[in-house]
Amino acid sequence: MIQLIADNIISPLGFTSEENYQEVKAGNSCLCRYEGKWDVPQPFTASLFSDEQWGTLLIDGYSRYESVLIHSISKALKQTSVDITSDRVLMVFSSTKGNIENQESELGQSARRVADYFHHAAQPITVCNACISGLSAQIMAKRALEAGHYDYAIVAGAEVQSKFIVSGFQSFKAVSADECRPFDIERIGLNLGEAAACVIYQRSEGFDGKHWNAVNAAMRNDAYHISAPSKNGEGCFLTLQQVLKNVDVNELAFLNVHGTSTMYNDEMEAKAISRAGLSEIPANSLKGYYGHTMGAAGILEVILSMHSLDDHTILGTRGFEELGVSQKVNISSENRKTDKFSFVKMISGFGGCNASVFFKK
Repeated sequence: MIQLIADNIISPLGFTSEENYQEVKAGNSCLCRYEGKWDVPQPFTASLFSDEQWGTLLIDGYSRYESVLIHSISKALKQTSVDITSDRVLMVFSSTKGNIENQESELGQSARRVADYFHHAAQPITVCNACISGLSAQIMAKRALEAGHYDYAIVAGAEVQSKFIVSGFQSFKAVSADECRPFDIERIGLNLGEAAACVIYQRSEGFDGKHWNAVNAAMRNDAYHISAPSKNGEGCFLTLQQVLKNVDVNELAFLNVHGTSTMYNDEMEAKAISRAGLSEIPANSLKGYYGHTMGAAGILEVILSMHSLDDHTILGTRGFEELGVSQKVNISSENRKTDKFSFVKMISGFGGCNASVFFKK
């Protein structure tokens, strides 16, 4: 088992996890409609850093992607006494596109540059597994720590948006020009977002009542289609089934779903939730606050879920009004109270990849 000892979120909503949580709890978002940005011919809605924020975030000699990673890792490290130069510390990065603006720069090269910034000599690892990258990176760190190879793992994910990414999603007819509406009957597509998020884990022998623990984790690839999710939610269902084995589902506060607001993803997740017998468990999606932050999503949404339960709160699903999937999902636009301290993070991506992790405090 591994336990969380530090975290940070940097997004257009704020530069700390607490700032982000309070903004989301208040129902705020930086989603904005853009027309003509980056010469993209069709309008789109996204959560993007402002020019003023980039003025604060950019570090000389580093790309936008590398800069936000460095800031997020730095803020998380300040909460700990971890010696990042030690070879007992693992660094794992997650992203789907990384430095897409500079196509000569590979993700591995960026990981090395960020590691060098912190004088971390060991080889960093980059996980690029479509939209489940952030959760995949945490699962990889969990396995490495539990195997005894390392004492600590720094897992950081980031995504910055560009014409290439927006145009690519538009070619799938998956982007909404207006704010997204997860699981809603009127949903027509996703929004994109920029963010960086970092978690620091250490090996744990058990629960201490103070820290969040990543208890069970699973990844499955149903290989249904290169971009469309399985119609029956096969891979998603199997990950839920595995992480909740020997778990009393009544102790779950909620399911933090992927909830992209596309027609197919939300329907697939609803079927997987139903097949797993979890239709009565509260569920939420955070895409209405941030859009889809891609490689950062699996980390950012875990952090917010933990902070919300520390505050005895199930965050509402911004943009949701009326259920628009074939199976029941216990979802609400309003914040709800809870006294439970466990949840499941679900996520899915292109190529049929799916992941779930059961977290408990």
